[in-house]
Amino acid sequence: MEGIIRSEDPVQDLLVPESRPSKPPWAIMAKVRVATWNVNSVKQRIPRLVPWLDERRPDVVCLQETKLTDHAFLDALGAALSGRGYQIAHHGEGQWNGVAILSRVGLDDVEAGIPGGPGFPHQEARAIAATCGGVRVHSVYVPNGRVPDSEHYHYKLAWLAALDRMLQAGPAQRMVCGDMNIAPTDADVFDPDAYTGQTHVTPPERKALADLAGHGLHDVVRERWPAARVFTYWDYRAGMFHQDLGMRIDLVLASDAVAARVRAAWVDRQARKGSGPSDHAPVIVDLDEAPDGDIGPVVPPPSAPVVRRGDVKLPQAP
Repeated sequence: MEGIIRSEDPVQDLLVPESRPSKPPWAIMAKVRVATWNVNSVKQRIPRLVPWLDERRPDVVCLQETKLTDHAFLDALGAALSGRGYQIAHHGEGQWNGVAILSRVGLDDVEAGIPGGPGFPHQEARAIAATCGGVRVHSVYVPNGRVPDSEHYHYKLAWLAALDRMLQAGPAQRMVCGDMNIAPTDADVFDPDAYTGQTHVTPPERKALADLAGHGLHDVVRERWPAARVFTYWDYRAGMFHQDLGMRIDLVLASDAVAARVRAAWVDRQARKGSGPSDHAPVIVDLDEAPDGDIGPVVPPPSAPVVRRGDVKLPQAP
């Protein structure tokens, strides 16, 4: 695993002396858009990611599953991101895992990993944090767990406990963004019966996530849309996306101070459409002002009907 790498300040480099503001750019911004996206191999997703940045214009972006070393990430995306005003903090290891924070509102006190956290067998590149515009932002990729009660499953629970301890020691202004690999409740999967015997939905996983959120964090999408059908992940196989047979495992958790600023929180389902998508869709949260309005929980909303309970099996089910 390589060490963390972060870019220099591209915003200041792009400004001619006469146009440089007297305050840093993030100090004069009227609104902040935060997004999180498991891109499932960022190199493959560049043709989707860069136009999406131009379309949605997020100020802070948390990425997961970049699957690149730090230097390879900068080689692949450094110029494109710097040209759009983003500072970059990336923590990767190549082939697997990898997390990043891109920010146009400041990138300070970058920290990779979880102090004292567990490994499998060594600490993996699954967490990175930075202060962006006065908010401590964490980009996390929680271990999958693989099979209930397996070694990796217990590693997942230990990892979440370590993350919880780190977050409790953090500042009042904080956000945790990323792929939690846990659907918080039965309402966050297309059919609870289909997930019997699978990870992501077991009581110990859900309790670990609930304990973490219970220490002063709000699930901002669910709180804003308590009764809505919202998914962020759809398996590539068996036409799961087109049938809207998904689960909500990509979350934005925000402390009281940050949650009070939320004006919109939604899933950009459009980014899951078309050729070469990730199997996850981005989650977007607008603080202080919603440039697109409070446009709903899922954009565009799915057209597939809700299936009857027990009618559909998961592609991996026996």
